[in-house]
Amino acid sequence: MTKVLRLTAMAASVAALALAATEAAAAPVNATSNATAKARILKPLVLASTANFDLGIIVLAGSGSYTATVSLDRANTFNCDGNSGNVTCSGTHTRASYNVAGTQGQSVTIASGPVSMTNGTDTLTLTPDHNTTVALTNSGAPGTDFFVGGSLSIPSTTSDGVYTGTFALTADYQ
Repeated sequence: MTKVLRLTAMAASVAALALAATEAAAAPVNATSNATAKARILKPLVLASTANFDLGIIVLAGSGSYTATVSLDRANTFNCDGNSGNVTCSGTHTRASYNVAGTQGQSVTIASGPVSMTNGTDTLTLTPDHNTTVALTNSGAPGTDFFVGGSLSIPSTTSDGVYTGTFALTADYQ
């Protein structure tokens, strides 16, 4: 029985030490300065195409090996390979148009990659030309319009046909 009492006395000593350590903890204090909480709530962005891109009709006219560049930039300036004589351009030229809507006063980043244009068998690559940032001038509808142009490099060996592709633009708040 002596052994049992000693173990009980020992457990009581450990419990008393633990209680003493808890009582010796410092009292809570208030911060000398407080952090602020903040949340910016924005309307969802809506990006919509309002007009398609069209370089018109391009006739390969040069002889020998060459690569012609035909472009229509976002400012609506058309260039038919600098009038080199390698290509002849005609028809209606139309830059693409987009509308982005969201929260007034916010800046939106516009991004895209190259556009693969195919006639079913061959592929050409259109390099888009657009603003990288658009400022939203109103909240929600009617949104803010911007234009997209592009340049197309056409080798003299390009097959004839109608080449089509799809822009993959994205818009994101800055």
